[in-house]
Amino acid sequence: MKTIAVLLLLACVGIKSSAQSYDDFTTQNESRLRISFIGHGTLMFDWNGKIIHIDPWSALANYDTLPKADYVFVTHHHGDHLDSVALSKVFTLDTKIYWSKTCSKQSRFKANAFIVANSDTTETPDFSFIAVPAYNIVNKRNNGMPFHPRGEGNGYIFIFDNLRVYVAGDTEDIPEMKSFGSIDIAFLPVNLPYTMSPEMFKSAVLMLKPKIVYPYHTGKTNLNDLIDLLSGIKSTEIRIRSLQ
Repeated sequence: MKTIAVLLLLACVGIKSSAQSYDDFTTQNESRLRISFIGHGTLMFDWNGKIIHIDPWSALANYDTLPKADYVFVTHHHGDHLDSVALSKVFTLDTKIYWSKTCSKQSRFKANAFIVANSDTTETPDFSFIAVPAYNIVNKRNNGMPFHPRGEGNGYIFIFDNLRVYVAGDTEDIPEMKSFGSIDIAFLPVNLPYTMSPEMFKSAVLMLKPKIVYPYHTGKTNLNDLIDLLSGIKSTEIRIRSLQ
């Protein structure tokens, strides 16, 4: 487990920046996955030269300066996740987009766009992935509707050789997490009232048992609270990046 001092020294990503901080991972086949931390719920993967944009959002980065997408994944239809401006910047005629039915209805992008639903497993030419549930149970709007209703959005478990990377999307610590199987790297949102409380975050970690967890979509959450809550879980390393 890294110390708090080390965690707080990690590089930050600025708004509209073209330079991104990243972590590299190597699989059992000596392939490299680079994860770049754009901010909020937005990530970019470089898997053996294939570029995967996740929830690209033009408020966070200058997408004119970032690589075009081989793949785009959108977790749900809210504007900080489904952004047509960012999509237009990374899209090419060869880009494949994966998203929910609700996203498809709300976007003008139709070519090479594929609807995936909770529990769908998909093989691409470069990797496989599983779409998994992402929803609220506790946190709701004033009208009683969850901020993220069940079945409306997706999380994604990416399988890169032996490396399994879970990007949760906007969700709480839902019971389905118990059945997700082994997770090497997890991105979990913690941002009340829309996603998880710090206590829910810990509950999710205990269900998933990831080797590494990144809090993301963190808003104004006190990240030291997360570090303290996970201090007794020696099997999981918490890594703090600039993902407000």
